[in-house]
Amino acid sequence: MEKNQILKDKVYIPLIWVLSIAIPMVVAVLLYMPKLSITGFNVKFLPTLNASINFTVSILLILGVYFIKNKNLKLHKVCMFSALILSSLFLISYVIYHASVPETRFGGQGMIRYVYFFFLITHIFLAIFVVPLALFSIYRGINSQIELHKKIVKYTFPIWLYVSVTGVVVYLMISPYYS
Repeated sequence: MEKNQILKDKVYIPLIWVLSIAIPMVVAVLLYMPKLSITGFNVKFLPTLNASINFTVSILLILGVYFIKNKNLKLHKVCMFSALILSSLFLISYVIYHASVPETRFGGQGMIRYVYFFFLITHIFLAIFVVPLALFSIYRGINSQIELHKKIVKYTFPIWLYVSVTGVVVYLMISPYYS
């Protein structure tokens, strides 16, 4: 490994770990704080926007894999950076919404309730791990550390795709209960 890359790694790898720990912690704190009052801004459209973002991220991830398998590095990068940017915007929108309105409770009964909570819990749990996986994957790709990039994306892709798809599923299941 060249000296310049070692210096970059010394800066960016700890930064990725700090972000990977700080982001879930900050989200958790913001979600459990007293609700904010955002005057003049109706946040009721944000769950639909968030589901749309998650759907788009799912498509971008699939297209990103398609493009790299067809050796189109330029479009692969466009898809992956777009997925990262949209996922970041999703996170901001998600926090704004959940910090502003009371919790919506799922009203389904019977087996569907277990299905909903399975998707919700696995979605939340895996979303925590997507942060470092996505950041390390993109960092390794940007720095042309292709072998390290390949090793991590075999985990990043299916987990990130699962999180984005289940985000849409959870929204569709709970949307009838939004007030």
